[in-house]
Amino acid sequence: MAEKREFRKGDHVSWASHSGRAYGVVKEKLTERTHVRGHAVNASEDEPQYRIRNDDSGRDVAHRPEVLRREQR
Repeated sequence: MAEKREFRKGDHVSWASHSGRAYGVVKEKLTERTHVRGHAVNASEDEPQYRIRNDDSGRDVAHRPEVLRREQR
């Protein structure tokens, strides 16, 4: 079984985007179904996702932990 990645509020992370790598700061761990910027996020206790504030746009996004990479500030 693959190792589960855990992130905390305030962690600086990056992920692959259509224009290269995007960077942001973790705002919260999502553990139930919710919406982020009008998009449904199917998070659960077993399959959490993270709300992240994008450094460039200032907008919130949600991503699964397996697509995130911890970054140094």
